[in-house]
Amino acid sequence: MADAQTAQPDIPRRDFLYIATGAFGAVGTAAALWPFINQMNPAANVRALAKTEVDVSAIEEGMAIKTIWQSKPVFVKRLTAAEIAEAEKVDVATLRDKQTVAERMPVKRGWLVNLGVCTHLGCVPLGAGQGEPKGDYGGFFCPCHGSHYDPLGRIRRGPAPLNLEIPPYTFKSDTVIEIG
Repeated sequence: MADAQTAQPDIPRRDFLYIATGAFGAVGTAAALWPFINQMNPAANVRALAKTEVDVSAIEEGMAIKTIWQSKPVFVKRLTAAEIAEAEKVDVATLRDKQTVAERMPVKRGWLVNLGVCTHLGCVPLGAGQGEPKGDYGGFFCPCHGSHYDPLGRIRRGPAPLNLEIPPYTFKSDTVIEIG
């Protein structure tokens, strides 16, 4: 009976040792793995390119500019009232990638911000620069394989499966757009 009473206090001590050993091992494992996990985070130069600001004060109606965001071309276009009215006449059901005028200009009506990368094979469409061919629908034209986009960047003809992508962006002021 005396042996049972002396063995009883060892059980909580043994449990404590198991828990302490397991916790020490878990902390040690986490400390050893942290450098491997941390090295997968983006580098400072990549994080710096995550957002870019574009001054749009010089863009008049009907004009577009090209800029770069994350090493991709971006077209910023100020649409005319006529271009918007013409785009609204198009039956969305007839489009390959069905997007309305409001979906193509989610932040501010009259401003189109989209990636200048054709959704077919990644070429850079023409139409954002002065004197460049705009295709059959007056928007953008991809010279690589002949995709034609309307002024809102919606695919209208050619092999491209989707509309030109709209990156995340916000207006920081009336004259500055932040992309990213």
